Amino acid sequence: MFFLHINSILIYLRISQSFEINSKTVIHTIEHEEIFALLFLLGCMGATMQAQISPPGLGDANNAFWSAFGVKRQLDSLGKKQALSYLAIGRKSSPDNHNLFSKQAIIVLNHEVYHSFTPHQQYSYALSYRRQPQYESLPPYDKENTEQEFRIYGRYAYTFDLGKNWKLKNTVRQEFRKFFDAGFHQVEEDFQLRTRIKSQLTYNLSPKNNQKLALSAEALFSISHLNEPDSEWGSFGYREMRIAAYYMFSIPNSPFTVDIGYMDDLIRDSRSIHHGGVHYLAADLIWNIPYRKR
Repeated sequence: MFFLHINSILIYLRISQSFEINSKTVIHTIEHEEIFALLFLLGCMGATMQAQISPPGLGDANNAFWSAFGVKRQLDSLGKKQALSYLAIGRKSSPDNHNLFSKQAIIVLNHEVYHSFTPHQQYSYALSYRRQPQYESLPPYDKENTEQEFRIYGRYAYTFDLGKNWKLKNTVRQEFRKFFDAGFHQVEEDFQLRTRIKSQLTYNLSPKNNQKLALSAEALFSISHLNEPDSEWGSFGYREMRIAAYYMFSIPNSPFTVDIGYMDDLIRDSRSIHHGGVHYLAADLIWNIPYRKR
């Protein structure tokens, strides 16, 4: 399934990389309103998952923007198995401003397979590649280097039906994250084991266009193995809390769904946590492909 969509994803990736390289020139020649319209259009080009594609952590900032385009495919006639491939970009503000499009923050390529093995239980497994610029901590906050991440994770979810229109989904997700610099050399953090615990409450707002509202809270805990200053393990502990609200709907007479939302990332011991966290605007779109018998 991953390779079926790789060509379109690579084209999108080249566009995103080009945007990163030329972002300073573009910002000087295009009004902020036009940049917002362009990125929002990219974000609103697909989505039919029951849940949104959640933004990743983009580090300490004031504001951030996340946009994802995904392709979801039914893998069986019963609708119990699905695969989702998506490409996403993130941008964020500098520490001294609130322009959420100020700096390139991340490019993500992700593929996940889901299996709903009972009416209320689901597991999934995924592979992910992430490319994330690192910036200096002092003005003018120039780009310092680029970090690459390869991620493997598994997820288990149990959903409770709370009456006719309400659902509560509780999820546990375990991740293995391996880090490299732009030349695939080792960096200060060798790899990380991270546990994520999330609860999401969903309300079926209207059957027209399958409109839904979702509120979620996710706590993240991790432990890292370090290369520098010595090869050693860090301490396991709580790292951050992500609180999100989403509006989800299907585009009429099309295979697309759109998710538009807000997330507040509360990072432990960060500068931003003293100002209410990092505030995200998110928009993602998924193109849904039904099962076709071969």
